[in-house]
Amino acid sequence: MLKIKDYKRIARDARKKIVIMHSRSNSSHIGSAFSVVEILVSLYFCIMRIKPDDPCWEGRDRFILSKGHAASALYAVLALKGFFPENILDTYAIDGGKLFGHVTKDVVPGAETSTGSLGHGLSIGAGMAIAGKYDKRKFRVFVLMSDGECDEGAIWETALFASHHKLDNLVAIIDYNKLQSFGRTNEVVNLEPLAKKWEAFGWAVREVDGHSFPRLIRIFSSIPLQRYKPNLIIAHTIKGKGISFMENKLEWHYKSPDETHLAMALNELKIK
Repeated sequence: MLKIKDYKRIARDARKKIVIMHSRSNSSHIGSAFSVVEILVSLYFCIMRIKPDDPCWEGRDRFILSKGHAASALYAVLALKGFFPENILDTYAIDGGKLFGHVTKDVVPGAETSTGSLGHGLSIGAGMAIAGKYDKRKFRVFVLMSDGECDEGAIWETALFASHHKLDNLVAIIDYNKLQSFGRTNEVVNLEPLAKKWEAFGWAVREVDGHSFPRLIRIFSSIPLQRYKPNLIIAHTIKGKGISFMENKLEWHYKSPDETHLAMALNELKIK
């Protein structure tokens, strides 16, 4: 197992690649990408059973980035894990490029399914999880959602379904950075008491600092949290995490870094 300093180095490298990708393509959602970096690094470099050289291995754990607009973070981590050459990241969200601005199935190894229409990823994950149960397979399905997605009715329909079918091989993770497209989540549609709502739907729930590798790895390593119950991890995060002038700033849901922002961000990441 890697040391905590190694995970932090990988996260820093991922953020460097992400900010370069967004600056080059003049694309949005960098704040959303930065808030999930530690979650992705924990899963891909410690928790999930995967084979980068055999990405379609039948025994692999499945991962769905339901908040598909944070695709740059997933692509960066997949490249760093060795699923595909890192120079493919240069094609992110540009005309004729290989990598689209939302996660798209089959464009690169490791992209399990296309996402971006918010609220659908958990339903897809539940389908994979129940198929695994029927086939008596031991893989797990991890679904990373945004907090704003919890405004969608499909999320709660799937929450009922997964609980009813006792899908303890399903792990939903909420990136709870408390900012969505047009405001703070408690102002747009208040989600609280979030943990109690999921518990009432029959899920085993834990809350964690979404930027702490020791805590993330500890909680992911304890899956299933409770036998016969689907798992929900509420990861408290900061939008734009890692770059001081982006952190907790709503405008970085849509803004893209220009050359000045890029230089400032890379300098911060170099110092850390």
